[in-house]
Amino acid sequence: MTAKLKRREPLSAEDFSTLKTMTRRPIKANLPTPSVAHFFTGDAALDRTVYGNREELMDDLARIMREEIADLAARGCTYLQMDEVPLAVICDPKNMEVVRMRGDDPDQLIELYLDAINNSIGERPANMTVCVHLCRGNYAQGMADGSYEPIAERMFDQLDVDGYFLEYDTPRAGDFSPLRHLPKPKKAVLGLVSTKLPELESADALKRRIDEATKFIDLERLCLSPQCGFASVPTRVRQTFAMDLTERKLARVVEVAREIWR
Repeated sequence: MTAKLKRREPLSAEDFSTLKTMTRRPIKANLPTPSVAHFFTGDAALDRTVYGNREELMDDLARIMREEIADLAARGCTYLQMDEVPLAVICDPKNMEVVRMRGDDPDQLIELYLDAINNSIGERPANMTVCVHLCRGNYAQGMADGSYEPIAERMFDQLDVDGYFLEYDTPRAGDFSPLRHLPKPKKAVLGLVSTKLPELESADALKRRIDEATKFIDLERLCLSPQCGFASVPTRVRQTFAMDLTERKLARVVEVAREIWR
């Protein structure tokens, strides 16, 4: 890039108005967080003729996100999910070591990315709910193993969001103990239904895992969801589920949620 980043062209004015004719429920939009533009290459992503340091890049990306969020709000969006990959990936001690080997400090990157998210949503309207999805990647079994513990206390305390989508579909995500750091009234959405493994989770198994989580957080601050998107990776890279299996997994989420939370 030879000039500062610019926001993409705005959405069609018909996007949200069309959706509103299809549902009475809140309409959720998804956006990436700024960290994705930096983490995987580090400071090599910087054009030094434009950005003197990583903080300037993050500030510019956050500005674009604020403009995008304002546009979404103007079109009627009241529910925003921001997909954060690097913070989830950096939880893995192996990935922390990779970061150190390239000359970066994982702790500094965690603070940089948390600040960037807050900067991005700092002007959102009061009626917009914002949640962050901690995504480990949807290719194969993802890009990271390990607990959320290395970032949980800082992330839950510092981010000015309403809730977190957390991937807990396999044991590689660790236990639920990091949820003890989540302050009230923020919510944790447990991603217990896998979008990678084709087996349909039993209702009883899901209920047992939710019960395990209540050892660390009140049931009324818990929710249930799939662990990630069912088609967030192109079919040429990963075979997606047949539509009937996707529907059955989503139906299982609804079934269990209704039984637990009425």
